[in-house]
Amino acid sequence: MRESMKYLVVLFLLVSTNVLSQNRREKLPIAQSLNYGKSVAVFGGSVSVIPESDSAKSMWRKSLGMRITNYGVPGAGFSSLQGKSVQKQVDEAGVFDIYILWASTNDYTNHRDIGSYTDYTEFDGYDQSKLTTQAGGINYCIKRIYEKNPRAIIYFFTSSKAFNGRGGYDPFHEQGMGRYVEMQKKICSLHGIPVLDQFSLGGYNVYNKQLYYSDAIHMNALGYKKLGELQVSFLAFP
Repeated sequence: MRESMKYLVVLFLLVSTNVLSQNRREKLPIAQSLNYGKSVAVFGGSVSVIPESDSAKSMWRKSLGMRITNYGVPGAGFSSLQGKSVQKQVDEAGVFDIYILWASTNDYTNHRDIGSYTDYTEFDGYDQSKLTTQAGGINYCIKRIYEKNPRAIIYFFTSSKAFNGRGGYDPFHEQGMGRYVEMQKKICSLHGIPVLDQFSLGGYNVYNKQLYYSDAIHMNALGYKKLGELQVSFLAFP
């Protein structure tokens, strides 16, 4: 009888421990993220603003309670020469908790100068002639955001792969977009800004592009949903 009671007690403890463990997993503290419920401004080109991108942003809202304002404009890039540049978008923005610089492919596809990570910084005396480069544009946006809100949180989403030629998806192509992405990451390293490397981590390639892309550059709703999972993980705990 005593042995049976001991067995039942041990079984009860094991079951209770397992239930508590499952509850802890099921109540993963994503709501405890420091970014939960924050206001967010998003800047970029068409990849940041086309209707299909709502597949990703709806996940930000649902999982993180974020309040999102889109400033992206199709054709925009960081270079001042590129459409309604991200520089102009940042100029027009108000004060938010979080600012997301979502890189497009436009600087690459339109052959804008990559520039140097020192373009438009204290190292060159904020030389405005450098605002035509991708690097100068990124540095301008970062500086301008901090002028608007010194307490701002800035995150950078790199360009995603494009399939309009080998250079758009091969990271080792000598004249490819990978060079632009590396410069994006280098500048963020200078300023201590967390980066989501969508080019490397997005999971898109020549074997699944028909499933996730609507054309050579833009993802479809399923592609953005795949990307949204990556973005939510990053935004919750960068």
